[in-house]
Amino acid sequence: MTRLAKFMNPWRVFLTVLFMAVQVAGMLAMPTLTANIIDFGVAEGNVDYIIRTGFYMLGFTLLTILSALLNVYFAAKESQGLGNTLRKKIYRMVIFFTNDELDKFGTSTLITRSTNDIMQIQFVMMMVLRIMTLSPLLIIGAGTMAYTREPQLAFVFIITIPVLAALIWFILHFSGPLFKSMQKKTDRLNRVFREGLTGIRVIRAFNKDEYERERFDEANWDFAQTSIKANTVMAFMMPSMVLAVSVTNILIIWFGSQLVSTGDMQVGNMVAFMTYAMQILIGVMNVSMVLFFLPRGQVSAERVLEVLDTQNTIEDPEQAKHLKDTSNVSLRFDNVSFRYHGAEKSALENIDFTLNKGERLAIIGGTGSGKTTLANLIPRLYDVERGQIKVNGVDVRDVEQGELRRLIGFAPQKALLFSGTIRENMKYGKPEATDEEIWHALEVAQGKDFVSGLPKGLDSRVEQGGGNFSGGQRQRLSIARALVTKADILVFDDSFSALDFKTDARLREALKPDTQDAAVVIIAQRISTVIDADQIIVLDQGTIVGQGTHEELKTNNPIYQEIMESQLKGEDI
Repeated sequence: MTRLAKFMNPWRVFLTVLFMAVQVAGMLAMPTLTANIIDFGVAEGNVDYIIRTGFYMLGFTLLTILSALLNVYFAAKESQGLGNTLRKKIYRMVIFFTNDELDKFGTSTLITRSTNDIMQIQFVMMMVLRIMTLSPLLIIGAGTMAYTREPQLAFVFIITIPVLAALIWFILHFSGPLFKSMQKKTDRLNRVFREGLTGIRVIRAFNKDEYERERFDEANWDFAQTSIKANTVMAFMMPSMVLAVSVTNILIIWFGSQLVSTGDMQVGNMVAFMTYAMQILIGVMNVSMVLFFLPRGQVSAERVLEVLDTQNTIEDPEQAKHLKDTSNVSLRFDNVSFRYHGAEKSALENIDFTLNKGERLAIIGGTGSGKTTLANLIPRLYDVERGQIKVNGVDVRDVEQGELRRLIGFAPQKALLFSGTIRENMKYGKPEATDEEIWHALEVAQGKDFVSGLPKGLDSRVEQGGGNFSGGQRQRLSIARALVTKADILVFDDSFSALDFKTDARLREALKPDTQDAAVVIIAQRISTVIDADQIIVLDQGTIVGQGTHEELKTNNPIYQEIMESQLKGEDI
Protein backbone atom coordinates (compact mmCIF):
# COMPACT_ATOMS: atom_id res chain seq x y z
CA MET A 1 0.00 0.00 0.00
CA THR A 2 2.89 2.37 0.68
CA ARG A 3 3.84 2.32 -3.00
CA LEU A 4 0.48 3.87 -3.81
CA ALA A 5 1.51 7.04 -1.97
CA LYS A 6 3.06 8.40 -5.18
CA PHE A 7 -0.41 8.51 -6.75
CA MET A 8 -1.90 10.51 -3.85
CA ASN A 9 -2.39 14.25 -3.37
CA PRO A 10 -0.23 15.40 -0.38
CA TRP A 11 -2.31 18.53 0.19
CA ARG A 12 -5.58 16.59 0.57
CA VAL A 13 -3.87 14.09 2.88
CA PHE A 14 -2.54 16.95 5.03
CA LEU A 15 -6.02 18.53 5.31
CA THR A 16 -7.53 15.15 6.21
CA VAL A 17 -5.05 14.68 9.06
CA LEU A 18 -5.42 18.29 10.22
CA PHE A 19 -9.22 18.14 10.51
CA MET A 20 -8.97 14.72 12.14
CA ALA A 21 -6.67 16.16 14.82
CA VAL A 22 -9.18 18.95 15.47
CA GLN A 23 -11.99 16.39 15.67
CA VAL A 24 -10.04 14.31 18.22
CA ALA A 25 -9.31 17.41 20.29
CA GLY A 26 -13.04 18.15 20.44
CA MET A 27 -13.87 14.55 21.38
CA LEU A 28 -11.27 14.55 24.19
CA ALA A 29 -12.55 17.83 25.60
CA MET A 30 -16.12 16.61 26.08
CA PRO A 31 -15.55 14.10 28.95
CA THR A 32 -13.51 16.65 30.90
CA LEU A 33 -16.20 19.31 30.49
CA THR A 34 -18.84 16.77 31.54
CA ALA A 35 -16.83 15.89 34.66
CA ASN A 36 -16.42 19.59 35.53
CA ILE A 37 -20.18 20.16 35.24
CA ILE A 38 -20.83 17.26 37.65
CA ASP A 39 -18.08 18.16 40.15
CA PHE A 40 -18.19 21.96 40.09
CA GLY A 41 -21.67 22.69 38.78
CA VAL A 42 -24.15 20.06 39.95
CA ALA A 43 -22.34 19.13 43.18
CA GLU A 44 -21.97 22.78 44.26
CA GLY A 45 -25.27 24.01 42.78
CA ASN A 46 -23.48 26.56 40.55
CA VAL A 47 -26.00 27.16 37.77
CA ASP A 48 -23.89 29.85 36.07
CA TYR A 49 -20.95 27.43 35.81
CA ILE A 50 -23.26 24.78 34.33
CA ILE A 51 -24.59 27.20 31.69
CA ARG A 52 -21.15 28.60 30.84
CA THR A 53 -19.60 25.13 30.53
CA GLY A 54 -22.65 24.02 28.54
CA PHE A 55 -21.90 26.73 25.96
CA TYR A 56 -18.28 25.52 25.81
CA MET A 57 -19.54 22.00 25.20
CA LEU A 58 -21.86 23.24 22.43
CA GLY A 59 -18.95 25.08 20.79
CA PHE A 60 -16.71 22.00 20.97
CA THR A 61 -19.54 19.86 19.59
CA LEU A 62 -20.04 22.15 16.58
CA LEU A 63 -16.27 22.27 16.00
CA THR A 64 -16.09 18.46 16.19
CA ILE A 65 -19.00 18.04 13.73
CA LEU A 66 -17.53 20.55 11.27
CA SER A 67 -14.07 18.96 11.48
CA ALA A 68 -15.56 15.48 11.02
CA LEU A 69 -17.45 16.60 7.92
CA LEU A 70 -14.37 18.23 6.40
CA ASN A 71 -12.27 15.19 7.30
CA VAL A 72 -14.74 12.83 5.62
CA TYR A 73 -14.94 15.11 2.57
CA PHE A 74 -11.19 15.27 1.99
CA ALA A 75 -10.69 11.57 2.84
CA ALA A 76 -13.44 10.58 0.37
CA LYS A 77 -12.07 12.93 -2.27
CA GLU A 78 -8.58 11.47 -1.86
CA SER A 79 -9.63 7.80 -1.82
CA GLN A 80 -11.93 8.25 -4.83
CA GLY A 81 -9.28 10.32 -6.57
CA LEU A 82 -6.76 7.53 -6.01
CA GLY A 83 -9.18 5.00 -7.51
CA ASN A 84 -9.81 7.28 -10.48
CA THR A 85 -6.06 7.66 -11.07
CA LEU A 86 -5.38 3.92 -10.82
CA ARG A 87 -8.22 3.04 -13.21
CA LYS A 88 -6.92 5.53 -15.76
CA LYS A 89 -3.37 4.22 -15.49
CA ILE A 90 -4.44 0.58 -15.76
CA TYR A 91 -6.60 1.32 -18.81
CA ARG A 92 -3.81 3.23 -20.51
CA MET A 93 -1.34 0.44 -19.73
CA VAL A 94 -3.65 -2.26 -21.06
CA ILE A 95 -4.34 -0.27 -24.24
CA PHE A 96 -0.62 -0.50 -25.09
CA PHE A 97 -0.19 -4.12 -24.01
CA THR A 98 0.99 -6.54 -26.66
CA ASN A 99 -0.86 -9.80 -27.17
CA ASP A 100 1.81 -11.55 -25.07
CA GLU A 101 1.09 -9.27 -22.11
CA LEU A 102 -2.67 -9.64 -22.51
CA ASP A 103 -2.30 -13.43 -22.57
CA LYS A 104 -0.11 -13.29 -19.46
CA PHE A 105 -2.91 -11.77 -17.36
CA GLY A 106 -6.13 -12.77 -19.10
CA THR A 107 -9.18 -10.62 -19.71
CA SER A 108 -11.18 -11.64 -16.62
CA THR A 109 -8.41 -10.82 -14.12
CA LEU A 110 -7.70 -7.46 -15.80
CA ILE A 111 -11.36 -6.54 -15.39
CA THR A 112 -11.31 -7.66 -11.75
CA ARG A 113 -8.13 -5.72 -11.05
CA SER A 114 -9.49 -2.52 -12.57
CA THR A 115 -12.84 -2.76 -10.75
CA ASN A 116 -13.03 -4.94 -7.63
CA ASP A 117 -9.37 -4.58 -6.61
CA ILE A 118 -9.39 -0.81 -7.00
CA MET A 119 -12.64 -0.62 -5.00
CA GLN A 120 -10.89 -2.57 -2.25
CA ILE A 121 -7.99 -0.09 -2.36
CA GLN A 122 -10.40 2.85 -2.18
CA PHE A 123 -12.21 1.32 0.81
CA VAL A 124 -8.99 0.56 2.69
CA MET A 125 -7.53 3.99 1.87
CA MET A 126 -10.69 5.63 3.20
CA MET A 127 -10.33 3.62 6.41
CA VAL A 128 -6.66 4.48 6.71
CA LEU A 129 -7.26 8.20 6.23
CA ARG A 130 -10.19 8.19 8.64
CA ILE A 131 -9.80 5.46 11.25
CA MET A 132 -6.05 4.91 11.15
CA THR A 133 -5.60 8.64 11.74
CA LEU A 134 -8.37 8.92 14.32
CA SER A 135 -7.67 5.82 16.43
CA PRO A 136 -3.99 6.35 17.40
CA LEU A 137 -4.67 9.99 18.28
CA LEU A 138 -7.76 8.95 20.24
CA ILE A 139 -5.99 6.13 22.11
CA ILE A 140 -3.00 8.29 23.05
CA GLY A 141 -5.11 11.34 23.91
CA ALA A 142 -7.79 9.43 25.87
CA GLY A 143 -5.15 7.34 27.66
CA THR A 144 -3.25 10.47 28.69
CA MET A 145 -6.39 12.27 29.84
CA ALA A 146 -7.65 9.20 31.76
CA TYR A 147 -4.33 8.68 33.54
CA THR A 148 -4.06 12.40 34.32
CA ARG A 149 -7.49 12.47 35.96
CA GLU A 150 -7.35 9.14 37.85
CA PRO A 151 -4.06 7.20 37.76
CA GLN A 152 -5.45 4.86 40.43
CA LEU A 153 -7.82 3.24 37.90
CA ALA A 154 -5.29 2.90 35.05
CA PHE A 155 -4.65 -0.76 35.97
CA VAL A 156 -8.07 -1.60 34.47
CA PHE A 157 -6.63 -1.14 30.96
CA ILE A 158 -3.81 -3.57 31.74
CA ILE A 159 -6.51 -6.23 32.23
CA THR A 160 -9.02 -5.46 29.45
CA ILE A 161 -6.91 -4.25 26.49
CA PRO A 162 -4.72 -7.41 26.21
CA VAL A 163 -7.88 -9.57 26.42
CA LEU A 164 -9.57 -7.53 23.66
CA ALA A 165 -6.40 -7.59 21.55
CA ALA A 166 -6.16 -11.41 21.92
CA LEU A 167 -9.80 -11.88 20.87
CA ILE A 168 -9.34 -9.63 17.84
CA TRP A 169 -6.11 -11.44 16.87
CA PHE A 170 -7.88 -14.80 16.84
CA ILE A 171 -10.70 -13.38 14.71
CA LEU A 172 -8.29 -11.83 12.20
CA HIS A 173 -6.12 -14.95 12.14
CA PHE A 174 -8.99 -17.14 10.99
CA SER A 175 -10.82 -14.69 8.73
CA GLY A 176 -7.82 -13.09 6.96
CA PRO A 177 -7.01 -16.06 4.66
CA LEU A 178 -10.71 -16.42 3.80
CA PHE A 179 -10.93 -12.81 2.62
CA LYS A 180 -7.72 -13.18 0.58
CA SER A 181 -9.08 -16.26 -1.19
CA MET A 182 -12.23 -14.30 -2.08
CA GLN A 183 -10.16 -12.17 -4.50
CA LYS A 184 -9.11 -15.21 -6.54
CA LYS A 185 -12.64 -16.60 -6.45
CA THR A 186 -13.91 -13.25 -7.72
CA ASP A 187 -11.57 -13.68 -10.71
CA ARG A 188 -13.00 -17.13 -11.35
CA LEU A 189 -16.59 -15.92 -11.03
CA ASN A 190 -15.96 -13.08 -13.47
CA ARG A 191 -14.26 -15.43 -15.93
CA VAL A 192 -17.13 -17.94 -15.92
CA PHE A 193 -19.75 -15.19 -16.17
CA ARG A 194 -17.92 -13.47 -19.02
CA GLU A 195 -17.47 -16.73 -20.95
CA GLY A 196 -21.16 -17.43 -20.55
CA LEU A 197 -22.10 -14.03 -21.97
CA THR A 198 -19.64 -13.94 -24.88
CA GLY A 199 -20.24 -17.58 -25.83
CA ILE A 200 -24.02 -17.57 -25.52
CA ARG A 201 -24.54 -18.57 -29.17
CA VAL A 202 -22.18 -21.53 -28.94
CA ILE A 203 -23.76 -22.61 -25.64
CA ARG A 204 -27.23 -22.63 -27.20
CA ALA A 205 -26.02 -24.27 -30.40
CA PHE A 206 -24.59 -27.22 -28.43
CA ASN A 207 -27.52 -27.24 -25.98
CA LYS A 208 -25.14 -26.73 -23.02
CA ASP A 209 -27.34 -24.29 -21.13
CA GLU A 210 -27.67 -26.64 -18.16
CA TYR A 211 -23.95 -27.41 -18.10
CA GLU A 212 -22.99 -23.72 -18.11
CA ARG A 213 -25.62 -22.97 -15.48
CA GLU A 214 -24.15 -25.65 -13.23
CA ARG A 215 -20.65 -24.34 -13.93
CA PHE A 216 -21.64 -20.81 -12.93
CA ASP A 217 -23.57 -22.05 -9.88
CA GLU A 218 -20.49 -23.95 -8.74
CA ALA A 219 -18.26 -20.85 -8.99
CA ASN A 220 -20.94 -18.65 -7.45
CA TRP A 221 -21.60 -21.04 -4.56
CA ASP A 222 -17.87 -21.46 -3.91
CA PHE A 223 -17.54 -17.68 -3.64
CA ALA A 224 -20.67 -17.44 -1.46
CA GLN A 225 -19.47 -20.19 0.90
CA THR A 226 -16.12 -18.49 1.42
CA SER A 227 -17.83 -15.14 1.95
CA ILE A 228 -20.25 -16.67 4.49
CA LYS A 229 -17.38 -18.26 6.43
CA ALA A 230 -15.36 -15.02 6.46
CA ASN A 231 -18.28 -12.88 7.58
CA THR A 232 -19.37 -15.46 10.18
CA VAL A 233 -15.95 -15.25 11.78
CA MET A 234 -16.09 -11.45 11.56
CA ALA A 235 -19.45 -11.48 13.32
CA PHE A 236 -17.61 -12.26 16.57
CA MET A 237 -15.89 -8.84 16.38
CA MET A 238 -18.78 -6.80 17.73
CA PRO A 239 -19.69 -9.16 20.62
CA SER A 240 -16.01 -9.16 21.60
CA MET A 241 -16.06 -5.38 21.67
CA VAL A 242 -19.27 -5.29 23.72
CA LEU A 243 -17.79 -7.81 26.15
CA ALA A 244 -14.58 -5.80 26.56
CA VAL A 245 -16.48 -2.54 27.07
CA SER A 246 -18.89 -4.13 29.55
CA VAL A 247 -16.10 -5.72 31.58
CA THR A 248 -14.18 -2.43 31.58
CA ASN A 249 -17.21 -0.47 32.78
CA ILE A 250 -17.89 -3.03 35.52
CA LEU A 251 -14.30 -2.83 36.76
CA ILE A 252 -14.30 0.99 36.64
CA ILE A 253 -17.62 1.21 38.53
CA TRP A 254 -16.56 -1.50 41.02
CA PHE A 255 -13.24 0.07 41.95
CA GLY A 256 -14.31 3.67 41.24
CA SER A 257 -17.29 3.49 43.59
CA GLN A 258 -14.99 2.36 46.39
CA LEU A 259 -12.72 5.36 45.75
CA VAL A 260 -15.74 7.69 45.61
CA SER A 261 -17.06 6.30 48.91
CA THR A 262 -13.74 7.01 50.63
CA GLY A 263 -13.52 10.50 49.13
CA ASP A 264 -10.42 9.67 47.08
CA MET A 265 -12.22 10.31 43.83
CA GLN A 266 -14.98 12.57 42.57
CA VAL A 267 -18.06 11.28 40.73
CA GLY A 268 -17.31 13.45 37.70
CA ASN A 269 -13.84 11.97 37.40
CA MET A 270 -15.28 8.46 37.38
CA VAL A 271 -17.75 9.42 34.61
CA ALA A 272 -14.94 11.03 32.59
CA PHE A 273 -12.71 8.00 33.15
CA MET A 274 -15.46 5.68 31.86
CA THR A 275 -15.86 7.84 28.75
CA TYR A 276 -12.11 7.90 28.10
CA ALA A 277 -12.01 4.13 28.61
CA MET A 278 -14.73 3.74 26.00
CA GLN A 279 -12.79 5.93 23.56
CA ILE A 280 -9.62 3.89 24.13
CA LEU A 281 -11.39 0.58 23.52
CA ILE A 282 -13.15 1.91 20.43
CA GLY A 283 -9.80 3.14 19.17
CA VAL A 284 -8.22 -0.29 19.74
CA MET A 285 -11.04 -2.01 17.91
CA ASN A 286 -10.93 0.45 15.01
CA VAL A 287 -7.19 -0.10 14.61
CA SER A 288 -7.84 -3.83 14.61
CA MET A 289 -10.50 -3.42 11.93
CA VAL A 290 -8.08 -1.48 9.74
CA LEU A 291 -5.37 -4.09 10.33
CA PHE A 292 -7.92 -6.71 9.29
CA PHE A 293 -8.78 -5.01 6.01
CA LEU A 294 -5.22 -3.88 5.33
CA PRO A 295 -4.05 -7.31 4.04
CA ARG A 296 -6.99 -7.34 1.61
CA GLY A 297 -5.98 -3.88 0.42
CA GLN A 298 -2.37 -5.02 0.23
CA VAL A 299 -3.30 -7.99 -1.96
CA SER A 300 -5.36 -5.74 -4.22
CA ALA A 301 -2.56 -3.15 -4.36
CA GLU A 302 -0.06 -5.83 -5.38
CA ARG A 303 -2.39 -7.07 -8.12
CA VAL A 304 -2.91 -3.53 -9.45
CA LEU A 305 0.80 -2.66 -9.23
CA GLU A 306 1.66 -5.89 -11.04
CA VAL A 307 -0.23 -4.52 -14.05
CA LEU A 308 1.24 -1.03 -13.72
CA ASP A 309 4.78 -2.40 -13.30
CA THR A 310 4.54 -4.59 -16.41
CA GLN A 311 7.16 -3.48 -18.88
CA ASN A 312 5.81 -3.06 -22.39
CA THR A 313 7.86 -5.18 -24.75
CA ILE A 314 7.11 -2.75 -27.57
CA GLU A 315 8.12 0.84 -26.85
CA ASP A 316 8.79 3.94 -28.89
CA PRO A 317 12.48 4.74 -29.48
CA GLU A 318 14.02 7.60 -27.50
CA GLN A 319 15.13 9.33 -30.70
CA ALA A 320 12.43 8.40 -33.18
CA LYS A 321 12.95 8.74 -36.90
CA HIS A 322 10.31 10.14 -39.19
CA LEU A 323 9.03 8.23 -42.18
CA LYS A 324 10.20 9.55 -45.48
CA ASP A 325 7.94 10.90 -48.20
CA THR A 326 4.76 8.83 -47.96
CA SER A 327 3.62 9.76 -51.47
CA ASN A 328 5.55 6.76 -52.74
CA VAL A 329 5.06 4.23 -49.93
CA SER A 330 6.91 0.91 -49.75
CA LEU A 331 6.84 -2.06 -47.38
CA ARG A 332 9.87 -4.33 -47.03
CA PHE A 333 10.30 -7.58 -45.07
CA ASP A 334 14.04 -8.22 -44.89
CA ASN A 335 14.69 -11.83 -43.76
CA VAL A 336 12.19 -11.51 -40.91
CA SER A 337 11.90 -14.24 -38.29
CA PHE A 338 9.51 -14.23 -35.35
CA ARG A 339 8.90 -16.52 -32.39
CA TYR A 340 6.05 -16.26 -29.87
CA HIS A 341 7.07 -15.89 -26.24
CA GLY A 342 7.89 -19.27 -24.76
CA ALA A 343 7.57 -21.11 -28.08
CA GLU A 344 10.27 -23.52 -29.17
CA LYS A 345 9.67 -23.15 -32.89
CA SER A 346 9.59 -19.92 -34.90
CA ALA A 347 6.19 -18.85 -36.20
CA LEU A 348 7.88 -17.14 -39.18
CA GLU A 349 11.31 -17.86 -40.64
CA ASN A 350 13.29 -15.77 -43.14
CA ILE A 351 10.34 -13.91 -44.67
CA ASP A 352 11.57 -11.69 -47.49
CA PHE A 353 9.52 -9.55 -49.90
CA THR A 354 9.00 -5.99 -51.10
CA LEU A 355 5.68 -4.26 -51.74
CA ASN A 356 5.40 -0.86 -53.43
CA LYS A 357 2.67 1.70 -53.97
CA GLY A 358 -0.13 0.51 -56.24
CA GLU A 359 0.79 -3.15 -55.85
CA ARG A 360 -1.31 -5.89 -54.33
CA LEU A 361 0.35 -8.67 -52.36
CA ALA A 362 -1.61 -11.78 -51.47
CA ILE A 363 -0.55 -14.29 -48.81
CA ILE A 364 -2.05 -17.74 -48.82
CA GLY A 365 -1.39 -20.89 -46.86
CA GLY A 366 -2.93 -23.52 -44.65
CA THR A 367 -4.18 -23.02 -41.10
CA GLY A 368 -1.28 -22.26 -38.74
CA SER A 369 1.10 -21.30 -41.54
CA GLY A 370 1.76 -17.84 -40.03
CA LYS A 371 -0.43 -15.60 -42.20
CA THR A 372 -2.05 -13.64 -39.34
CA THR A 373 1.27 -13.46 -37.50
CA LEU A 374 2.79 -11.77 -40.54
CA ALA A 375 -0.11 -9.31 -40.71
CA ASN A 376 0.32 -8.43 -37.02
CA LEU A 377 3.99 -7.61 -37.56
CA ILE A 378 3.21 -4.84 -40.07
CA PRO A 379 1.57 -2.40 -37.57
CA ARG A 380 4.12 -3.59 -34.98
CA LEU A 381 1.70 -5.47 -32.74
CA TYR A 382 4.73 -7.72 -32.20
CA ASP A 383 8.45 -7.07 -32.67
CA VAL A 384 10.50 -9.29 -34.95
CA GLU A 385 13.09 -11.64 -33.50
CA ARG A 386 15.50 -11.28 -36.43
CA GLY A 387 15.56 -9.21 -39.57
CA GLN A 388 13.84 -5.90 -40.29
CA ILE A 389 10.48 -4.60 -41.39
CA LYS A 390 10.87 -1.32 -43.24
CA VAL A 391 8.30 1.23 -44.29
CA ASN A 392 9.67 3.73 -46.78
CA GLY A 393 13.15 2.42 -46.01
CA VAL A 394 12.89 3.06 -42.24
CA ASP A 395 12.86 0.23 -39.68
CA VAL A 396 9.46 0.27 -37.94
CA ARG A 397 11.25 -0.10 -34.57
CA ASP A 398 12.84 3.32 -35.13
CA VAL A 399 9.49 5.05 -35.70
CA GLU A 400 6.87 6.13 -33.17
CA GLN A 401 4.04 3.61 -33.12
CA GLY A 402 1.44 6.34 -33.63
CA GLU A 403 3.14 7.67 -36.76
CA LEU A 404 3.52 4.16 -38.18
CA ARG A 405 -0.07 3.13 -37.55
CA ARG A 406 -1.45 6.31 -39.09
CA LEU A 407 -0.14 4.99 -42.40
CA ILE A 408 -1.90 1.64 -42.01
CA GLY A 409 -5.53 0.67 -42.50
CA PHE A 410 -6.16 -2.67 -40.81
CA ALA A 411 -9.08 -5.08 -41.19
CA PRO A 412 -8.42 -7.84 -38.61
CA GLN A 413 -9.24 -11.50 -38.94
CA LYS A 414 -12.03 -11.13 -36.38
CA ALA A 415 -14.34 -8.36 -37.58
CA LEU A 416 -14.76 -6.56 -34.27
CA LEU A 417 -17.20 -3.66 -34.11
CA PHE A 418 -17.66 -1.31 -31.18
CA SER A 419 -20.95 -0.46 -29.52
CA GLY A 420 -22.37 2.78 -30.87
CA THR A 421 -23.54 3.62 -34.39
CA ILE A 422 -22.30 2.58 -37.83
CA ARG A 423 -21.10 6.14 -38.41
CA GLU A 424 -19.04 6.12 -35.20
CA ASN A 425 -17.46 2.80 -36.20
CA MET A 426 -16.64 4.08 -39.68
CA LYS A 427 -14.96 7.17 -38.22
CA TYR A 428 -12.85 5.10 -35.84
CA GLY A 429 -9.71 5.45 -37.98
CA LYS A 430 -10.55 8.87 -39.41
CA PRO A 431 -12.68 11.06 -37.10
CA GLU A 432 -13.01 13.83 -39.69
CA ALA A 433 -14.41 11.50 -42.39
CA THR A 434 -17.49 12.86 -44.18
CA ASP A 435 -20.68 10.92 -44.84
CA GLU A 436 -19.77 10.92 -48.54
CA GLU A 437 -16.45 9.18 -47.78
CA ILE A 438 -18.19 6.67 -45.53
CA TRP A 439 -20.82 5.79 -48.14
CA HIS A 440 -18.11 5.42 -50.78
CA ALA A 441 -16.13 3.04 -48.54
CA LEU A 442 -19.31 1.05 -47.85
CA GLU A 443 -20.02 0.85 -51.57
CA VAL A 444 -16.53 -0.51 -52.27
CA ALA A 445 -16.88 -2.98 -49.38
CA GLN A 446 -20.26 -4.12 -50.77
CA GLY A 447 -22.00 -2.94 -47.62
CA LYS A 448 -23.90 0.07 -48.94
CA ASP A 449 -27.05 -1.85 -49.84
CA PHE A 450 -27.68 -3.40 -46.43
CA VAL A 451 -26.70 -0.23 -44.52
CA SER A 452 -28.96 2.00 -46.63
CA GLY A 453 -31.75 -0.52 -46.06
CA LEU A 454 -31.58 -0.02 -42.30
CA PRO A 455 -34.20 2.37 -40.84
CA LYS A 456 -31.58 4.81 -39.52
CA GLY A 457 -28.82 4.23 -42.09
CA LEU A 458 -25.44 5.32 -40.71
CA ASP A 459 -27.06 6.12 -37.37
CA SER A 460 -28.19 2.52 -36.92
CA ARG A 461 -27.21 0.99 -33.61
CA VAL A 462 -24.25 -1.40 -33.36
CA GLU A 463 -24.31 -3.70 -30.36
CA GLN A 464 -21.16 -4.78 -28.55
CA GLY A 465 -18.95 -6.75 -30.93
CA GLY A 466 -21.44 -6.16 -33.75
CA GLY A 467 -23.66 -8.90 -32.37
CA ASN A 468 -26.74 -7.55 -34.21
CA PHE A 469 -25.11 -8.13 -37.63
CA SER A 470 -24.25 -11.31 -39.48
CA GLY A 471 -20.64 -12.45 -39.97
CA GLY A 472 -20.58 -11.24 -43.59
CA GLN A 473 -22.05 -7.85 -42.64
CA ARG A 474 -19.49 -7.41 -39.87
CA GLN A 475 -16.65 -8.21 -42.28
CA ARG A 476 -17.90 -5.71 -44.85
CA LEU A 477 -18.22 -3.01 -42.19
CA SER A 478 -14.71 -3.84 -40.95
CA ILE A 479 -13.32 -3.59 -44.50
CA ALA A 480 -15.15 -0.28 -45.03
CA ARG A 481 -13.70 1.07 -41.76
CA ALA A 482 -10.20 0.32 -43.06
CA LEU A 483 -10.96 1.92 -46.45
CA VAL A 484 -12.30 5.13 -44.87
CA THR A 485 -8.81 5.84 -43.50
CA LYS A 486 -7.38 6.24 -47.03
CA ALA A 487 -4.23 4.71 -45.58
CA ASP A 488 -1.02 4.21 -47.58
CA ILE A 489 -0.80 0.57 -46.50
CA LEU A 490 -3.97 -1.54 -46.33
CA VAL A 491 -3.89 -4.91 -44.59
CA PHE A 492 -6.84 -7.29 -44.95
CA ASP A 493 -6.26 -10.24 -42.63
CA ASP A 494 -8.56 -12.96 -43.97
CA SER A 495 -11.28 -10.32 -44.09
CA PHE A 496 -13.17 -11.91 -47.00
CA SER A 497 -13.68 -15.36 -45.44
CA ALA A 498 -17.37 -14.83 -44.59
CA LEU A 499 -18.25 -13.45 -48.02
CA ASP A 500 -19.76 -15.54 -50.78
CA PHE A 501 -17.78 -15.88 -54.04
CA LYS A 502 -19.93 -13.37 -55.89
CA THR A 503 -19.60 -10.66 -53.22
CA ASP A 504 -15.89 -11.46 -52.88
CA ALA A 505 -15.35 -10.95 -56.61
CA ARG A 506 -17.31 -7.68 -56.71
CA LEU A 507 -15.46 -6.35 -53.69
CA ARG A 508 -12.04 -7.13 -55.18
CA GLU A 509 -13.09 -5.55 -58.47
CA ALA A 510 -14.23 -2.37 -56.70
CA LEU A 511 -11.07 -2.39 -54.61
CA LYS A 512 -8.69 -2.07 -57.57
CA PRO A 513 -9.37 1.56 -58.59
CA ASP A 514 -9.87 2.63 -54.98
CA THR A 515 -6.45 1.43 -53.81
CA GLN A 516 -4.23 2.54 -56.68
CA ASP A 517 -2.31 4.87 -54.36
CA ALA A 518 -1.84 2.28 -51.61
CA ALA A 519 0.19 -0.85 -50.98
CA VAL A 520 -2.32 -3.63 -50.31
CA VAL A 521 -1.74 -6.85 -48.36
CA ILE A 522 -4.51 -9.45 -48.67
CA ILE A 523 -4.36 -12.55 -46.50
CA ALA A 524 -6.71 -15.31 -47.52
CA GLN A 525 -7.30 -19.04 -47.66
CA ARG A 526 -9.32 -19.06 -50.89
CA ILE A 527 -7.65 -19.17 -54.29
CA SER A 528 -10.43 -17.03 -55.76
CA THR A 529 -9.51 -14.18 -53.39
CA VAL A 530 -5.83 -14.04 -54.36
CA ILE A 531 -5.97 -14.92 -58.07
CA ASP A 532 -5.68 -11.35 -59.40
CA ALA A 533 -2.93 -10.18 -56.99
CA ASP A 534 0.29 -8.76 -58.46
CA GLN A 535 2.31 -11.05 -56.23
CA ILE A 536 1.32 -14.13 -54.25
CA ILE A 537 3.31 -15.59 -51.34
CA VAL A 538 2.64 -19.16 -50.30
CA LEU A 539 3.37 -19.86 -46.63
CA ASP A 540 3.83 -23.28 -45.10
CA GLN A 541 4.80 -23.74 -41.44
CA GLY A 542 6.10 -20.17 -41.23
CA THR A 543 8.34 -20.20 -44.32
CA ILE A 544 7.88 -19.00 -47.88
CA VAL A 545 7.54 -22.01 -50.14
CA GLY A 546 6.36 -20.15 -53.20
CA GLN A 547 6.30 -16.61 -54.58
CA GLY A 548 4.99 -15.29 -57.91
CA THR A 549 1.80 -14.68 -59.83
CA HIS A 550 -1.13 -17.07 -59.96
CA GLU A 551 -0.10 -18.47 -63.35
CA GLU A 552 3.48 -19.03 -62.19
CA LEU A 553 2.50 -20.76 -58.94
CA LYS A 554 -0.20 -22.77 -60.67
CA THR A 555 2.46 -24.22 -62.92
CA ASN A 556 5.41 -24.88 -60.63
CA ASN A 557 4.41 -24.77 -56.92
CA PRO A 558 3.18 -28.06 -55.38
CA ILE A 559 1.70 -26.45 -52.24
CA TYR A 560 -0.27 -23.94 -54.29
CA GLN A 561 -1.42 -26.72 -56.58
CA GLU A 562 -2.61 -28.74 -53.58
CA ILE A 563 -4.65 -25.76 -52.35
CA MET A 564 -6.16 -25.37 -55.83
CA GLU A 565 -7.00 -29.06 -56.04
CA SER A 566 -8.68 -29.01 -52.64
CA GLN A 567 -10.78 -25.93 -53.47
CA LEU A 568 -11.33 -25.75 -57.22
CA LYS A 569 -10.21 -29.03 -58.76
CA GLY A 570 -7.42 -27.58 -60.85
CA GLU A 571 -8.29 -25.86 -64.12
CA ASP A 572 -11.93 -25.29 -63.09
CA ILE A 573 -10.79 -21.92 -61.82
